Amino acid sequence: MLELVSPDCDRHEEWLKSHREWGPGLHEEGFAVRAGDDLESAEVFSAWVEWLHSGPETFWWIIEGDAVLGGIALRPYSEIDHRVIGHIGYGIRPSARRRGVATWALTEVLCRARDAAMPGCGLVCRDANLASIKTIERCGGVLQQTLEDGHGLARHYWVAL
Repeated sequence: MLELVSPDCDRHEEWLKSHREWGPGLHEEGFAVRAGDDLESAEVFSAWVEWLHSGPETFWWIIEGDAVLGGIALRPYSEIDHRVIGHIGYGIRPSARRRGVATWALTEVLCRARDAAMPGCGLVCRDANLASIKTIERCGGVLQQTLEDGHGLARHYWVAL
């Protein structure tokens, strides 16, 4: 059964298994991991988990049993320009893709955003990311525009809540 859980240090080993599937040097949306982050040591991991809990964003890990399948983040409505990074960011580990995990997680977080009285959520994905496009559109995303952002084409969606 899928669950959203708050990041914690007790899942370090399971989180590392997920992280290693992404491969070195990749940004992992939803985990707030940048290309150069090294979270192998328990001490660094603990500080990173503490940092996740200290900001305005709310992070959840998507788990099934003990396995960490991915991560998803909700950014406060007033804190960001949704046309640049989106209110919600998510990522699913490669072995858990094509199972509906992202659609389930995005649906859950959209409900939480609605409960927080957000009028809607902006989401951004790469123009070539067909899986994310399908996920966002399945969850009610309406394409607003496609823009060049210095990293290629990015699709900007809006989900009214």
